[in-house]
Amino acid sequence: MTPLARLRGALGSLRLRLVLAGLVALAAALAAASIGLTVLFERHAERRLVRELSETVESIAGQLDRGPNGEFLLTRPPFDPGFERPLSGHYWQVQHDRGTVLLRSRSLWDEVLDLPHDDLSQGQDHTHRIQGPGGQVLLAVERQVQLPDRLGGQKLRVVSARDAREITDASHDFNADIRPFLLVIGLLLLAAGVGQLAVGLAPLRAVRERLGAIRSGRERRMGQGFPEEIQPLALELDALLARREHDIATAEAEAADLAHGLKTPLQVLFGEVGRLRAAGDAATAATLEDVSLAMRRHVERALQRARHAGGAPETVTPLRPVAASVLRVLRRTPDGARLRWLLEVPPELAAAIPPDALADALGPLAENAARFARQQVRVHGWADGPWALLAVEDDGPGIAPEHHAAVLRRGGRLDESPGQGLGLSIARDILEAHGGALELPCTADGAMTALLRLPLGPPLADRTLTPGDGAASAGAD
Repeated sequence: MTPLARLRGALGSLRLRLVLAGLVALAAALAAASIGLTVLFERHAERRLVRELSETVESIAGQLDRGPNGEFLLTRPPFDPGFERPLSGHYWQVQHDRGTVLLRSRSLWDEVLDLPHDDLSQGQDHTHRIQGPGGQVLLAVERQVQLPDRLGGQKLRVVSARDAREITDASHDFNADIRPFLLVIGLLLLAAGVGQLAVGLAPLRAVRERLGAIRSGRERRMGQGFPEEIQPLALELDALLARREHDIATAEAEAADLAHGLKTPLQVLFGEVGRLRAAGDAATAATLEDVSLAMRRHVERALQRARHAGGAPETVTPLRPVAASVLRVLRRTPDGARLRWLLEVPPELAAAIPPDALADALGPLAENAARFARQQVRVHGWADGPWALLAVEDDGPGIAPEHHAAVLRRGGRLDESPGQGLGLSIARDILEAHGGALELPCTADGAMTALLRLPLGPPLADRTLTPGDGAASAGAD
């Protein structure tokens, strides 16, 4: 099987489809959460940095003064080691509103901040991203300050700036910290989704179990008790089952009518056979008798198919007594009286099939073995996993492997050929109606073997055989 075919087969699972859809949705949700949280953190970090820069601007504006020679100075410079370290990314500057720089931090070294030309209102802060020393991108906050008359009454622009990479670096650190947390959240959500999936699909498991009970005969209808999304399906299935039962009952009635309608003509034909023999026309009598027997056999098969087409409520049947009963009848027939019969079935072996259905399936196979066996027919059974197996072996010519499919096919037959099995198709129909199967395994010596495969029933305790069961003992003649 190719990988593509395996993938298509796997996608046929509703559970796998829901899991894959949940994983895709979960991955998309976690990715969106990561991106959204990062954006929110960057905005928060930027607002906080702007607030710090604004406080620095306010501190510088409050410390402006003039020296003995009329020069501007700060009575107390802002306390930040970054303002003293050259090109540290922490800068401040005071300039005249006409562009002349009056004061600046030591960190600017011999550089100045190039501020945009915009109109400022008194006491209003403006936030910019500007180019700084060494190509740094700076986040800057500036404010226009009106000096008091004692300082000259001039308008100055005070600006404080920080490297914008602080926000990016903080965002990266935030992402590194939040990823394990998102992973844990994802695993918890995945576990919750799997639990939800199990709860959601539980009704489908109940549907499967109820259908299995119907197929085995323990139940007849789906009934109530399903969620409202599944209850309509259960009702439709119940309606289908009711229609099937009606069709089966109709088929049984028609088969019974057919058998009743053919009974009288067949009796007439058998009467004509006797008169022809008495009149000395043995060849015509033999031909007419063969045709009559074939007609009766087909009618009986039609009745058996109709009786077992719908299955039956689950019944655990011990295989040995039923097989013994069938063999006891066949031992009294001309073909069976000349043979040695072996029955090797454990007394505790049981199958989920009604006794009459088992007898109807086993009877034609054992009769077929009696007709074509040379000296011996062996019926033996054993358990194999969930199955109870019952084999009918004879030492006759058997059926060629290339003809197995024909005789097992519904309606197929090799009746016209000498040495071929009879009743195989009807036995197969009965077994399949009860969850079993009929197989024709090839044996090393070419002998005919019919293998009945039935659902295994619970073991039965050893039972005491009735006197009539004596013929069923292993090795009985």
